[in-house]
This record gives sequence, C-alpha cells and structure tokens, in this order.
Amino acid sequence: MEPTQDGRPAVSSRRRRRTGGATHTERLRQELAEDIAYGRLRPGEALDETTLAERFGVSRTPVREALRELAASGLVEHRPHRGAVVASLDAARLEEMFVVMAELEALCAAWATRSMTAAERTELEAMHEAAGELVRVGDVSGYREVNDRFHEFVYAASHNAFLEETALGVRRRVLAFRRAQFQGLGRLVVSHAEHGRVVQAILRGDSEAAAREMRAHLTSSGRSFSDLHEGAATP
Repeated sequence: MEPTQDGRPAVSSRRRRRTGGATHTERLRQELAEDIAYGRLRPGEALDETTLAERFGVSRTPVREALRELAASGLVEHRPHRGAVVASLDAARLEEMFVVMAELEALCAAWATRSMTAAERTELEAMHEAAGELVRVGDVSGYREVNDRFHEFVYAASHNAFLEETALGVRRRVLAFRRAQFQGLGRLVVSHAEHGRVVQAILRGDSEAAAREMRAHLTSSGRSFSDLHEGAATP
C-alpha cells in the first residue's frame, strides 16, 4: 500500500470493501441473522436445511455452514430430534456484546483521531455529509450501508490491524441487531447526529471526546434495539 504525503499508509479501499464479495455461506448467515433480529424468524422455529437450501437456491452445504456459524453466535441452537431452531434471544448476553462493541469502537475512534491522515479526515467528513442526504430523503437501506462503511472506515483509520480485525469480528456477531435498530422511528436522525459528534471530535483532534462519543453512540444503538425488541415481544 502506498503511503500518504505525511508518511502514514492510507486506508485501503480493499479493506473498506471487504464485505462486497460475500460467499453463499456469508450471504445466508447475514440474511438469516437479520430475519432473527427483525423477528421474522421466531424463537423455537425450525430451520430445516432442505427448505432453506430451496429458498436460497443453494446446496445444503452452505446452509449447514451458515447454521453452524449462527449457532456459534448464539442465534441458533441444535435440539435433539429437532435439529436447528431459532434460539431464544438472551437479553443479558446481547447487552454484554454491545458493551464490548462499544469499548472496542471507542478505542478505534481514539486511535483513528491520533492516526488519521489529512486525506482520511476529508473522506470521513464527506462520508458523513453524504449520509446526511440519505437521512433527509428517508433512505433507510442506503443509510444502513453507509453506516456500515462509516464504522469500518474508523476501524481501518486506527491503523492498528489487530484492533481493526478484533472490532470487525465482534461487529460481525452483532451486526444484525445493529441494523435492526433502524426500524425505529427517527433512529436515522439520531444515529447521524451521534456520528456527527464523533466526526467533529476526530476532526478537532480530541481523542478522548471521540472515544466518549463513539461509546455513547454504541450504547444508544443497543438501547434502541432493546426497546424495539421488547415492544415487539409485548402482545
């Protein structure tokens, strides 16, 4: 990777687009995880490999692998004589995951503040402005994608490869629930405003404030999803 003028390596476009070429297994895992997070698949519902293979137009092998990964994430469980079923959502476990995610992203934001190049700061600001346009027109799907890129950009801009890999690994397990929060009325506006506070802290070089605002943003995201989930569970 070519360094920038100030000597730091630029954030690789390949790293920022790593989710672009998802395998069958990854696509299945993402879609099933979102179905579970959104409540389209209910706790205890059977996940038949043959039925899922037909639904997605694939063989049973990627289905089996996707279910194995979802089981490792706690979204699916294997029961005797029933096979794979949707697991009951453990609110305490989910809260723990969001807490860890918040701390990792706060660390990424702090490191990014100290490590970002001038070009990366310009790109971050432009990304935030583009997200604002999506909020104004109410483009939920578009905002979700830009939101993913925003967070992954901050990870990469920390210029700490191990920290980036760790944050991505935890994010992958929580992503479906983070995306589900955007069902909430007005969440796009709140999320963008929270991003704005992170961006401004980074641009003025305040690493402590960047960490604090990113932590608050992830805490808010977790609370938003919990409120939606509890509301959906209430008859």
